[in-house]
Amino acid sequence: MAEPQEVQLHIMTANGDKETKPGEDHDTTCVPNQSTINSQKRYYRWLRIAIYTILVLLGQAAATLLGRLYYEKGGKSTWMGSLVQLIGFPVLLPYYCIPTPKNPTRNNIHSEQPSLRMLALIYVSIGLLLALDCYLYSLGLLYLPVSTFSLITSSQLAFNALFSFFLNSVEFTPFIINSLVLLTISSILLVFQTDSATSDSTEVSKGKYAIGFICTVAASAVYGLILSLTQFVFRKVFKRETFKVIIDMIIYRSLVASCATVVGLFASGEWKGLKREMEGYEMGKASYLLNLTWTAILWKLFSLGSVGLIFEVSSLFSNAIIVLGLPIVPILAIIFFHEKMHGIKAISMVLAVWGFISYVYQQYLDDCKSNNTANKNTDKGPKASPPEEINK
Repeated sequence: MAEPQEVQLHIMTANGDKETKPGEDHDTTCVPNQSTINSQKRYYRWLRIAIYTILVLLGQAAATLLGRLYYEKGGKSTWMGSLVQLIGFPVLLPYYCIPTPKNPTRNNIHSEQPSLRMLALIYVSIGLLLALDCYLYSLGLLYLPVSTFSLITSSQLAFNALFSFFLNSVEFTPFIINSLVLLTISSILLVFQTDSATSDSTEVSKGKYAIGFICTVAASAVYGLILSLTQFVFRKVFKRETFKVIIDMIIYRSLVASCATVVGLFASGEWKGLKREMEGYEMGKASYLLNLTWTAILWKLFSLGSVGLIFEVSSLFSNAIIVLGLPIVPILAIIFFHEKMHGIKAISMVLAVWGFISYVYQQYLDDCKSNNTANKNTDKGPKASPPEEINK
């Protein structure tokens, strides 16, 4: 009987060695796979950041040029100028028709979801702030020269940094400070450009000029607050890493802001002159409608990019990309409006790109640091359990 027992013992140990060898743990075999997964996540994250950045830069530049064209060819309604910045959210509605695979293993599903009352409070509050911001910006652009408007608009970086410091505990590194300074200076330089249009536009009444100045400063502060609040809501309330969160934020806040702007349009009585404005538009009725339609779509693509950057990185990074786009508008104006290119505009563009690279480099350092930390934690892993002794 000893011989069969010995054969059976050899078979059992051979099968055991095949499944788990001594000193080898199942978790340690997953280290290369985990490293590959982290690399893929990192790649797709930067790809999303690049796409959102393109949406912000192109959307902002094209929408600003179309808005400028609207006023130059006979548009006068500030409420309509505000509404087109908000009303384009239906272009994002088809997203809800796309089926999304359900993955119950994701940890964000198990997080506590905000109540319906909390969601309503968030969307209504941010939506009303957004409506106020768009109207204030429209008034500022109506009464101020473009260079002065750009100068004051750049102050939203400072407001955003201030609100982010208190709401989101943002840490200011030398690269971030360098980026903020360069981006702000690049916009400030635009006020020193010698433009004939600037000298003509400054001959408005002092009262209207003061109104435009105050409205633009207030709009910059409100927009900085909106960006910081959006980041705070993503990190502290929603706590979910899904694209649907971004779409929900854009659509619901835009819906609230659009309703508030429509109320203002009718309450002010400007709606009565819209038909006359369309008929008197220099480029014709069809161009008038196309201008407003594409302006609305482009502003919503801009919103998608800016909110996406807040979701992926931070509100400060999103604002830095927005300010980067301010010097791009004069460059495009040279092509489409045949404006002159001054040396100050070129310097402003160089500083903006420099500041943008500085901020991206800081994000790259942070990403490498977090990736190294994750790899170290993965390499450590659970210690392999010693092989069990077989009782003879």
